[in-house]
Amino acid sequence: MIHPSLAVGDDLPPLVLPPLTRHTLALYCGASGDHNPLHTDIDYARQAGLPDVIAHGMLSMAWLGRAMTQWVPQEHLRAFRVRFVAPTQIGDVITCSGRVTELVRLVDGRRIRLALQARSQGGDLTLIGEAELMLPG
Repeated sequence: MIHPSLAVGDDLPPLVLPPLTRHTLALYCGASGDHNPLHTDIDYARQAGLPDVIAHGMLSMAWLGRAMTQWVPQEHLRAFRVRFVAPTQIGDVITCSGRVTELVRLVDGRRIRLALQARSQGGDLTLIGEAELMLPG
């Protein structure tokens, strides 16, 4: 559980993912039902001006969600929003991170706001977001 001394500016433990593979994209296609050829067909992706297929935006959002739920149980999540900044490429190693931006003590618990982001191994920002959590105590 989150330590009672949690403060604005504290960081979530980062989540570093393995390099993105075509296999990961194929598994996500099957699980999500999103078979857009930008994620599966290199020729199609190149015709669209990309060097290769790219990750699903929602896969990147799921990784940010995973970073949060490894820090605090999912039932405490109240809101989660993201903005897609840049595509995630095959071979990218994505690091998801977050920082506490607001902490409000309420009668029935603590409301925590987080700023979230995902970056590639080169430091390129691929996704930004924010979340709101409610914790007891």
